[in-house]
Amino acid sequence: MEWTGARYADGPTVEVGERIAASPEQVWELVSDIGLMPALSGELESVAWLDGVTGPAPGARFTGRSRHESLGEWETTSHIVACEAPLEFAWAVGDLERPGALWRFGLAAQQDGGTLLTQWVRLGPGRSGLSLAIERMPDKEQKIVFVRLREFERGMAATVGAIKALAEGEQTVAGVRA
Repeated sequence: MEWTGARYADGPTVEVGERIAASPEQVWELVSDIGLMPALSGELESVAWLDGVTGPAPGARFTGRSRHESLGEWETTSHIVACEAPLEFAWAVGDLERPGALWRFGLAAQQDGGTLLTQWVRLGPGRSGLSLAIERMPDKEQKIVFVRLREFERGMAATVGAIKALAEGEQTVAGVRA
């Protein structure tokens, strides 16, 4: 990731992708399983569906508990904003109209039967934990945003890599094998 000088209000994004030797339907089963994500993430520690929901659907909500060495621990509520099997799974963190972040998995079928999996995130436009850090050090906003996007990029690459390994049957995570 290269320095862009982006500010939080710019809605900066980062995306990673990986070609997976598995069908979009197989990959979809993994990316839409929010219960699997804590095992694949360095920050996300737990998730739980809300309102009696037991699986992904447009409008469904879930909580996520996360931990970061510099930012501490926090809990968020996310709203599923796209759930189109086996193409797209996306959620807004916090306020639905002005989320603190918008996350998305995109799945594209490949001619050889595989899948191109991308994970994308946009910061803002709503407040998040990063907003607090920026308020404490406004003169360092661009650096704070850049460092956080690089952290996301590394974490997303690890998540997508773990999904690839699971989908291709090369690894198990928490007893799950695709």
